[in-house]
Amino acid sequence: MTADIIISFAISFVVTVALGFVLIPMLRSLKAGQSIKRDGPIWHISKEGTPTMGGFMFIIAMLVVTVIFAIRYKDNGGAVLAAMFVFALVYGVIGFIDDFTKIRHKGNQGLTALQKFLLQLVVAVAFVLLLRYLGYLTPNLYVPFVNVTIPLPEVVYLIFAAFVIVGCVNSVNLTDGVDGLVSGVSIPVALFFIAAAWMWGMEVQGIFAASLLGGLAGFLVFNFNPAKVFMGDTGSLFLGGAVCAMAFALDMPLILVPLGIVYIAETLSDIIQVLYFKATHGKRFFKMAPLHHHFEKCGWSEKKVFAVFSTVSLIFAVISMLGVMSRYGF
Repeated sequence: MTADIIISFAISFVVTVALGFVLIPMLRSLKAGQSIKRDGPIWHISKEGTPTMGGFMFIIAMLVVTVIFAIRYKDNGGAVLAAMFVFALVYGVIGFIDDFTKIRHKGNQGLTALQKFLLQLVVAVAFVLLLRYLGYLTPNLYVPFVNVTIPLPEVVYLIFAAFVIVGCVNSVNLTDGVDGLVSGVSIPVALFFIAAAWMWGMEVQGIFAASLLGGLAGFLVFNFNPAKVFMGDTGSLFLGGAVCAMAFALDMPLILVPLGIVYIAETLSDIIQVLYFKATHGKRFFKMAPLHHHFEKCGWSEKKVFAVFSTVSLIFAVISMLGVMSRYGF
């Protein structure tokens, strides 16, 4: 298993980097540039026109890994590996439609919030039902740190799972606002799932997590500040789907609370900002939301935001591992 995890990481990293040298010039020639919101940080306007939809780099790399190992493990988990990738891919397709709409209309508005929500909800329900069918998910809710399992009625669990997935996917998407940030924050998340899968002997889940780790590391080669490409909603929604896929395929969705603490903080900052703005008729709780823009307004460079947020994510990945150790007999 360890060898396959290393191979999965290596393939994904190499393919992602190789694709970067091909895809970025192609996106430039297609004029697939990012539009920057005028109400965002003024210094981000210089990023206008930077190629977007770079998420295709690690999506294609993970497709290569998925095909190779789904065939290799066809009698021992290949189906769930394929299901995890397809689930994340469908979210990536939703993101692509959003990106394409923005580029076509040369603006920052793609699909409506309601359209995104309904599409994401349908995909979430379908994935949870598929994992139940394949036997990789139970309606019993594992609670980290206290190492107990709470049985839930099927319908209640399905509703809970669907909204956790939609919320998580959009939180990951919201974190993608500073060069390299969502990749840096998600790398410790992938490392956690590699370790958890390895401890529990879940080969294909570990392979999937390793391919995500390799893809994100390869993407950072081009996305680290100053970014040569952005992943766009194509990449960030795929990434959110991949994070959820790993949590549910390992049957521990509640781990997303400590593990995804940065995603949650970003989302809460946005919610608090909107509610406070409405309650006070125009005042702002943060200098700007989501949270990474607040710290930029406080004078932090993009590299500092990347370093601090990624470090926080790493710390909470370690804490999360401590929270599930007893489940694996360690």
